[in-house]
Amino acid sequence: MTPGSDRFIMVPMRMSIIMPVYNERATVLEIIDRVEALPLEKEIIIVDDGSTDGTRDLLQRLAPDRAIVILHQGNLGKGTAIRSGLARASGDVIVIQDADLEYDPQDLLKLLRPITEGKAQVVYGSRFTGERKNMFFWHWVGNRFLTLVTDILFDTTLSDMETCYKMFTAEVIKGIQLRSRRFEIEVEMTAKVLRAGYRIYEVPISYAGREFHEGKKITWRDGVSALWYLFKYRFRD
Repeated sequence: MTPGSDRFIMVPMRMSIIMPVYNERATVLEIIDRVEALPLEKEIIIVDDGSTDGTRDLLQRLAPDRAIVILHQGNLGKGTAIRSGLARASGDVIVIQDADLEYDPQDLLKLLRPITEGKAQVVYGSRFTGERKNMFFWHWVGNRFLTLVTDILFDTTLSDMETCYKMFTAEVIKGIQLRSRRFEIEVEMTAKVLRAGYRIYEVPISYAGREFHEGKKITWRDGVSALWYLFKYRFRD
């Protein structure tokens, strides 16, 4: 099977769900419960990125058969957490799941369908084509602008480049060398998948964005950084 081919045969037997966590004591156990309830064979890989709010204590009490728990000794960034999870992932399909309840794990079944049907090897969940809680205006503008730049630079038609819900066959994501430490990992994954010749399949998902007082972490600085990395990964590694 070559990148960009129209059809291939892939029957995923197991999904690896990588969950980067930083100071999510209020939501982490609920999101784990929701992921565990999914009717599919899976492994949950939780990477605590140096939490200081008691999240680590909760994770260390989990039964070993519920999840693989990786503890970073400091806050190394979301990109580092995802790379740590990828190193342990053994599933046929790999997806990122944030721990903040903004994304509904039931939507992972929607993302999986195009892979099991042989339509795609990379599937993104789009927050702009499905049911959603409206986000902050400037976050909306930033997301749409970064996605537009992505579409221009990589000759594609994505609607939501910055979505957390990115699902890959293991063959695809483990064949790409990732280096990002922080939120720029979203740009790096997208850019390198597209540069490798894979087309991204999108499905609509629901979205319930958090307010800043509820723990939302991404800021306008991350948007500026993402723009720089888009150009970097388009023209050089």
